[in-house]
Amino acid sequence: MNVITGRARAGESRLADRLRRETAGEVLFSAGDRGRYATDASIYQMEPLGVLVPRTAEDVLAAMAIGREEGVPVLPRGGGTSQCGQSVNRALVLDCTKHLRRVLSVEGDTARVEPGITLGALNEALKRKGLFYPVDPSTWARCTIGGMAGNNSCGSKSIRYGLMADNVRAIDAILADGTRFTFGDLPDNLGPGVPPAVADLIARLRAIGAREAAEIAARFPHQLRRVGGYNLDALTPAARAEGRASLARLLVGSEGTLAFSAALDLRLWPIKPRKVLGICQFPSFRRAMEASKHLVTLDPEAVELVDRTMIELGRSIPIYRSTIERILIGEPDSLLIVEFHGHEDAPLLAALDRLEEMMGDLGLPGQVVRVTDAGFQAQVAEVREAGLNIMMSMKGDGKPVSFIEDTAVALDDLADYTERLNAVFERHGTKGTWYAHASVGCLHVRPVLNMKSGEDVAKMRAIAEECFALVREYKGSHSGEHGDGIVRSEFHAEMFGERIVRAFEQVKETFDPATETLPHGLLNPNRVVHPPRMDDRSLLRYHEGYAADDRVAPALDWSAWPGPQGGLLGAVEMCNNNGTCRKFDAGTMCPSYRATRDERHLTRGRANTLRLALTGQIEGGLASDEVAQTLSLCVACKGCKRECPTGVDMARMKIEAAHARNRARGVSRKDRLIATLPRWAPWASRVAPLANLRDIVPGLAAASERALGLAAQRSLPRFRRDAFRDAELRAPDGRANEVILLPDLFNRYFEPENLRAAIRVLRAAGADPAVARPPRGGHPLDDGRTWLAAGMVEEARAEARRTLAALAAWESPVLGLEPSSLMTLRDEFLALLPGEATERLAARALLVSEWLAKAKPPLRLKPLAGEAHIHGHCHQKAFNAFTPAVAMLKAIPGLTVTPITSSCCGMAGAFGYEAKNLPVSVAMAELSLLPHIRRTAPEAIIVADGTSCRHQIQDLARRDAMHSIRLLDRALA
Repeated sequence: MNVITGRARAGESRLADRLRRETAGEVLFSAGDRGRYATDASIYQMEPLGVLVPRTAEDVLAAMAIGREEGVPVLPRGGGTSQCGQSVNRALVLDCTKHLRRVLSVEGDTARVEPGITLGALNEALKRKGLFYPVDPSTWARCTIGGMAGNNSCGSKSIRYGLMADNVRAIDAILADGTRFTFGDLPDNLGPGVPPAVADLIARLRAIGAREAAEIAARFPHQLRRVGGYNLDALTPAARAEGRASLARLLVGSEGTLAFSAALDLRLWPIKPRKVLGICQFPSFRRAMEASKHLVTLDPEAVELVDRTMIELGRSIPIYRSTIERILIGEPDSLLIVEFHGHEDAPLLAALDRLEEMMGDLGLPGQVVRVTDAGFQAQVAEVREAGLNIMMSMKGDGKPVSFIEDTAVALDDLADYTERLNAVFERHGTKGTWYAHASVGCLHVRPVLNMKSGEDVAKMRAIAEECFALVREYKGSHSGEHGDGIVRSEFHAEMFGERIVRAFEQVKETFDPATETLPHGLLNPNRVVHPPRMDDRSLLRYHEGYAADDRVAPALDWSAWPGPQGGLLGAVEMCNNNGTCRKFDAGTMCPSYRATRDERHLTRGRANTLRLALTGQIEGGLASDEVAQTLSLCVACKGCKRECPTGVDMARMKIEAAHARNRARGVSRKDRLIATLPRWAPWASRVAPLANLRDIVPGLAAASERALGLAAQRSLPRFRRDAFRDAELRAPDGRANEVILLPDLFNRYFEPENLRAAIRVLRAAGADPAVARPPRGGHPLDDGRTWLAAGMVEEARAEARRTLAALAAWESPVLGLEPSSLMTLRDEFLALLPGEATERLAARALLVSEWLAKAKPPLRLKPLAGEAHIHGHCHQKAFNAFTPAVAMLKAIPGLTVTPITSSCCGMAGAFGYEAKNLPVSVAMAELSLLPHIRRTAPEAIIVADGTSCRHQIQDLARRDAMHSIRLLDRALA
């Protein structure tokens, strides 16, 4: 059965030992490591033998030699975003994304790059030269050039620039026998210096091309979007006559089965700096399909489909809702997003005029939304690129499944083909979701199926067979973008004929001959040729025997996700492995991955680990060391809750895992000390000089590191004797203009001046602030944040009950200053105490800046000359509360306000104070926050609303940062 085994077998141990001795790479062989690399974005799960993260191409050479000698296959892997199962196998995985990611050279219109560089990083590096690489899959921010070459990727602009195969000039390849050679154009005569083995290989390939030329011409689909099988058409005499004969073209699309790409020479194109979009609205899906062939005559850069399912799902995701609403006219069934690019605005605006005229000629006047603003274009692009993830945001076991996803037919046939395919879905009791590349007849279609059901697995095969028969009828391509992998390789005989399949096998044998110990070769065996059945349940992620561990009893409410374990497993399974969390562009997610580039410290890697733990595939389950280590660098930033298109909330999942571990092993001394801070902080503040001695008396900081793991290099927050007292404000009574200020632990005891500034600002805004008292006396109200961070859920629930009891009687807004504390009322309280009373409280819980942004009349502020740079707390960003904070500062006359583009500051509550986390904490800050601050003038004001953020900035940049409320207080007229 396909499950993750607990410990390496003897042969795997020997393999790991050799890799550690003979390479400089990182060797990952734990059960968790193998589990994290057992899946890609497909429906499959295959446990690898282990993982090597090579530092150099020499590490790859050594690993391949070890594989040959030990009889171990090797699988090159990029971002793990493949849809068809080509990046999972029972092999040694080579993860090239951490170290092999350099731009080696740029000369003229050619760039030489290493395979692990992402498309986004490459184009960012090329931007200053006015060049870009045009093959643009929606996964551009995380897919790698090596992976794109393996799959023969295409993207939305293929109608203009072609496929990956059209834009790779040469590949510096390592062959299965260790030979390294650069394969480019296929010359008529080989020059001197070609190794004899390579010369023989090329001669044999030429012979295959010549022998099969007629069959290739007859059987290969005449579609731009044909990426199935090997590109044998690059070997034919016709290709040589047309200047298309290329061994690089043959290697592109080979899915790592023929050679390892150590470097790739890419064809670059000049950037077109101007762009406009026309978003065409259609009353039916068929009308959109019929229109595609007409719209492409306007010479657009791309024509992309958004169907009704994607519209509705996109509306349900907060990060996309406003964009979706802005691009609609009424309630269309389908949209076609038409892009025009160029160098001047006037021709592009004229193109939009022609588009509107054509839509009128098609009987749809006034049905084009014109998008000319660059900022809004970026938002539309974000929605379009998130199409897959938006589709996968469906809750429950039924999900859109990728197995016939990127079939391609001629535009003249598109409407009839899609209508007939929808009828196939209907006959099998399901429906399909559609999106993507209408310009080239390649639409991503996913039938909704439950892959945990044997009946639906059988449906999958039946639908695939009927779909591919339709494709052949229309002389289309059954693989139009995402490659073959496990899903489609077995259908090559029907698509191309047995003779071509034999030729594919001969190409594989020529590059990667079988041996006694490697009967299907060294490189990614059983892909493209000799494939398994696509519906082999032993290879599926949801294999036979896959089930939730019924011993798991969640402590939080997960009922929004159907399924066992109170919905917890369903919430974890929302991760579809597409890897949006691997991004490095704007946003928060995922800060620990940005610092380490380790799959373990990635939302996807953590979700995979939790899924395996919750289904008994990792020994020890949620309480295991593997889970604890995997979650150790999760800073609970909530970035994934907002930025993951399927809403994987790793911060909440971490609470569950910590709670499970506490039940099994108890709470550590350090965690208990931090969790109970709300209990002992009142006493510490009264003896503040004594409480603060740790950072004054020599030796105490080092002692705290030895005893509690708190880094000696870190200063701790300083208790204040003038801590904020509830008695400084009246109790709530529901009067007009009342707001209830909820002092958080950190501002109460460490920076009370922020709370006092907030009171002055609120009064200036016409509010009458009050502070709620705890029921029946006792310690001040607490949001439970510290308890939750330690996984002490019952204690946090008790605090939530006290807070809810004190606030439930009033309808006044509840305001706070510390984002992580206030947002607990809007988020974790709902999981601790689900119910109507908690929902009402969550609806009126606001950061002070959010309330002020809506205040009527607005604050009267005096001018403040200078500049302010504001860093957003992760929870501000996750709950869309950073924009109001920036807006309030921008309301100050004379002040230039610059938001800092940054992810997590790296302090994250207690995380950055721990000695074991200190290097990663600093690395997170150094990604963007600290470099930005160092570039600011010494007199510039640094603003950060998070207590931890301010402490990190002071510790590492030696700059004082202030809460935005104090700046507003300073500006009061």
